[in-house]
Amino acid sequence: MAIAFIGLGSNLGDRSDTLQSALASLRTLGDRLTVSSLYETDPVGFTDQPSFVNAAARLDTQLAPDELLTGLLRIEREHLRVRTFHNAPRTLDLDLLLYDDAVIELPGLSVPHPRMHQRAFVLVPLAEIARGAMHPVLNKTATEMLEDIGPVRGVVKLPQKTL
Repeated sequence: MAIAFIGLGSNLGDRSDTLQSALASLRTLGDRLTVSSLYETDPVGFTDQPSFVNAAARLDTQLAPDELLTGLLRIEREHLRVRTFHNAPRTLDLDLLLYDDAVIELPGLSVPHPRMHQRAFVLVPLAEIARGAMHPVLNKTATEMLEDIGPVRGVVKLPQKTL
């Protein structure tokens, strides 16, 4: 059994409902799912687009990393994800952030996620559910990476909603 951490995001359509639906689908890929609160976040990169709703999830899974990625991409397609350009608006984005303490570099799959340590919209929800989740290359916890970013702007916790 492996522990995987997944980042979730949506900025098109009913963002919260999309994330709830995606979480239901994630439950088919593993046994135990722990989910953060929802956060409204400013877009990064291409900023001329709606704000995102983001969350993080911990999933206990027996799937290998490439099999898990295949499942995540399938869930994105089921939620009408269309890839038009880098950082484009999207109905659903699922990123494999961490997979146990593995370091993986394959075509289409980099674990740990190569930019997670720079992104408050990833680290705030991740630190909420797994403060001690360790980045296997940087040897820093989610909390330490979040502290390295400095003051967090553009990440607002939404009112509690059962996921």
